Amino acid sequence: MAASDSEIRAAEEELRRGFQTLEVVQKEPKIPVYHIYLNRAPQRNALTVSFFSELPQALSLLAILPSARVVVLAARGSHFCSGIDLESLRSLSSSTSADPATAADVLRRRILSLQAAISAIERFRKPVVAAIQGACIGGGVDLAAACDIRCCSDDAFFIVKEVDLALAADLGSLQRLPHIVGYGNAVDLALTCRRVSASEAKAMGLVTRVFPSISALDQGVDQLAEGLAAKSAVAVMGTKAVLLKSRDQKVEEGLEYIATWNSAMLMSPDLEEAVAAQLQKRKPNFSKL
Repeated sequence: MAASDSEIRAAEEELRRGFQTLEVVQKEPKIPVYHIYLNRAPQRNALTVSFFSELPQALSLLAILPSARVVVLAARGSHFCSGIDLESLRSLSSSTSADPATAADVLRRRILSLQAAISAIERFRKPVVAAIQGACIGGGVDLAAACDIRCCSDDAFFIVKEVDLALAADLGSLQRLPHIVGYGNAVDLALTCRRVSASEAKAMGLVTRVFPSISALDQGVDQLAEGLAAKSAVAVMGTKAVLLKSRDQKVEEGLEYIATWNSAMLMSPDLEEAVAAQLQKRKPNFSKL
């Protein structure tokens, strides 16, 4: 069900009030693309406790806006993300309870909450494109892996860092990377904690596009996002939903799911408009959600 005018205005107002760790920007009012920038450049965009509440909040607000058909997840400064802030990591792992079972339960609930914040990118119905420059380490890889399309500049590098911190990565890299880069590459990255260049990341499928500079990355990702935003929102969101569902299903289960999905969504007027536009050799005018 479409959001009401009052809900849209409330979401826009809340976005204008801003965040501590993020900056949310619509560069061009007529282009339905929003950018979420990690906004702690002096700290190389290390992820604090506040970030894990602000990211899902920002996404939930953008989900309401018809003017947000695509989201770009990017970062201010020279680096995308240096991982979880170490002070935040220490506070998350600490407990005031002397009971080991209680302390373990508290930590488990904290981890599940952090996982949910990253998974909010996948749950967001609209496509999310990652624009990565410089360091993408630890939690930064978790963020990137949850995005639908990943692009980077040629100075970018990637490290799954957790084993070197005496941890097993627990925010999604170990679950998502095997689907993205293959099981063997995922094991290599997770166990060795080695630095992977942009060119190697492209070769293994971690990113799909590499740009020669940060400015070229910004321009290229903007063009990519605008192209996605011009497509049928029903078709784009349906494709994202079905791909994610099929990723975790057997082929036959995925085929049945897409049959159920399209039995409803093919009734969309966007299909008729797409066919008409093709026949008339014009740009389609898709409906707004």
